[in-house]
Amino acid sequence: MTFSHGKKTSIPVRHYRAVSVVLHLFAGLFEVALLFPVYGKSRRLKAVSRWSARLLAVLNVRPSMRGSPPLIADRAAVLVANHVSWLDIQLIHSVWQVRFVAKSEVRRWPLIGWLSARTGTLFIERGKGRHAARINQSIHAAFQQGDAIGVFPEGSTTDGRQLTRFHASLLQPAVDGGALVYPVALRYLDEAGNINVNASYVGETTLMESLRMIFGQRTIHAELIFLPAIDTMGKTRRELAAQTQAAIAAALSLPVFDRKPDISAGPPGALR
Repeated sequence: MTFSHGKKTSIPVRHYRAVSVVLHLFAGLFEVALLFPVYGKSRRLKAVSRWSARLLAVLNVRPSMRGSPPLIADRAAVLVANHVSWLDIQLIHSVWQVRFVAKSEVRRWPLIGWLSARTGTLFIERGKGRHAARINQSIHAAFQQGDAIGVFPEGSTTDGRQLTRFHASLLQPAVDGGALVYPVALRYLDEAGNINVNASYVGETTLMESLRMIFGQRTIHAELIFLPAIDTMGKTRRELAAQTQAAIAAALSLPVFDRKPDISAGPPGALR
């Protein structure tokens, strides 16, 4: 599959989208700050789904889904996805509300960090073994509360044209909890069906630069592919990492770049 930078929008459309995103962000902050304390869990989850779907609509990101998330979590559930963009979380949240594990830097983003924390994101300090242990405890507690967990085991984003090695460390709680692991393949395309690299969030790109690139895209088509669940029973975390990586690579017809050996003393950051 080839790639492109997508067809561009006019300057007025970009300005309109920027204003719409700011207004949408503040609407979300208002709801979380004032209404979440009186919402029940089900209503909070529906609010997150509705907010995420609306953000995608504002940006003219058009999602399509193959397969479906589990309707009832009778066992602990872990979503494992490849990582391309900060849009990944909104895309997944629009159809399945999971608690993502994200790098600690996200917590310090203005407004967005606070919003992420209040809606259940778990933050991890990369390379700190003790903090990894605390995150694993938090994941087990989430399982006990009936929450599903979402991880990006590549530890960093790609531009959508390849996968990088899946680190195994964040899958240890899935093994310990006897969870079902749901591989999810994500891809962003232009109007001609080519990979749209402007939807990605890679390298030294800042959040504002990423937003400007997305504002400039006429349409972004987002593919969300739910693959068959993998039972963790009898498997090691390394086996799970290899199996989920292979499933996602096959679904997207992508090569895997083995960036470096998997050192599992501390899990990587999860959002970028």
